[in-house]
Amino acid sequence: MNDADEKLKIGEIARKTGKSLRALRLYEELGLLRAARSTGGFRLYDTDQLARVYWIAKLQDMGFTLPQIQGLVTTVESSATGPGAMQSLRELFRARLSATRTQVERLMQLERDLSESLAYLEGCRACSHDHQVVACATCDSVHAEDAVPSLVAGLHLSAANTPLARIRGRGDDSTSAT
Repeated sequence: MNDADEKLKIGEIARKTGKSLRALRLYEELGLLRAARSTGGFRLYDTDQLARVYWIAKLQDMGFTLPQIQGLVTTVESSATGPGAMQSLRELFRARLSATRTQVERLMQLERDLSESLAYLEGCRACSHDHQVVACATCDSVHAEDAVPSLVAGLHLSAANTPLARIRGRGDDSTSAT
């Protein structure tokens, strides 16, 4: 028996892909996977169904829901021509690429915010004052003129007393994400 003829049981597919049996059964119910049945009633998958499960996982990682993936499969399979199907796929992937780039920009801003906050908080290690935590929001003994990162300023109940000019990334400038 060659690889093309090999049939895999649902448990083997689950082990190879890291998907649960329940997820694989759901994929089959949604028409995303196709399984034959053994004489004993076991689901038997062709090895090409492994690629389909990995494809589904990748689309889910990109933010697609199972109904959206189901719609994508239906759109492609019902297209009159191959080029028409691929055009639909290109349009969908272009839109997803744009959304992904926007998400990456937001994540990069979050990374900068976290890095700034960590750098600011490193200065707190040198603090020798024995004071209440609420005083940290307006501290200028260690940080002097440093702007307080918004991730730090927003932590304290007294942050409302922190002058806006001292809060970095407070949301009113073009560098902060909403």
